[in-house]
Amino acid sequence: MQLNNKRVIVTGGARGIGAAVVAAFVNEGAHVASLDLSESAPQEAIEGNGWARSHICDVSDTESVKRAFAWAAAQLGGLDVLVNAAGIAPNATADEITLDEWEKVFAVNARGTFLTNRAAYEHMHQGGGRIINFASAAGVGGQPGKAHYAASKGAVLAWTRTVAREWGPHGITVNAIAPAIWTPMYDATRASMSDAQLEQHDAFMASLIPLGGRLGDAAQDLAPVLVFLAGEGSRFVTGQTLMIDGGMLMLS
Repeated sequence: MQLNNKRVIVTGGARGIGAAVVAAFVNEGAHVASLDLSESAPQEAIEGNGWARSHICDVSDTESVKRAFAWAAAQLGGLDVLVNAAGIAPNATADEITLDEWEKVFAVNARGTFLTNRAAYEHMHQGGGRIINFASAAGVGGQPGKAHYAASKGAVLAWTRTVAREWGPHGITVNAIAPAIWTPMYDATRASMSDAQLEQHDAFMASLIPLGGRLGDAAQDLAPVLVFLAGEGSRFVTGQTLMIDGGMLMLS
């Protein structure tokens, strides 16, 4: 159990990638507070080698973050790790994005990173810890149809590198991941395609991703990397962006 008794907060933990991370961390012995916006987020405790409990949190709202992190720290008895997986990725071309849409994406993705990281720092800075932010290849290379999303993730990358320098002396590592993972949202996207569109899309993905030719699996391909970043083996790794994407985007 690589995370035995580690005290962890996961935002966006009710479904998809976040839920896979919560399950993996519990299996590795962690005590997890899963925070999510949805009122349908499970409220019961998840038991395993460790345990998880969940709570409502809007990462874009200052007071909601303060309340949720205070609740989590009380449940956990402190805080060792933050995995900030909450985010949104709507579609719109750059010329179609409204100001309200732009600000909503930045409120969740950029402001949410700022608020959750700062709240985690307040609970960690005396004893060190791990902060793992979710970025995206879109924040590095851009992504047509998601200019506001790409810009917000670029902000996450710059923030991550900066606070890694500022908070390193306190023993806090801050890293980002850029995942290319199959999610329920991706299933919905595929369901909306015609047979011809799906065939074209799958051929494009096969040419883009050297390992397997398709998006990765959250439990098998992503969660183990998060376990490493949350554990003691990553103590000398900070300010980095790890591309967990089967080789889709290769950076030196």
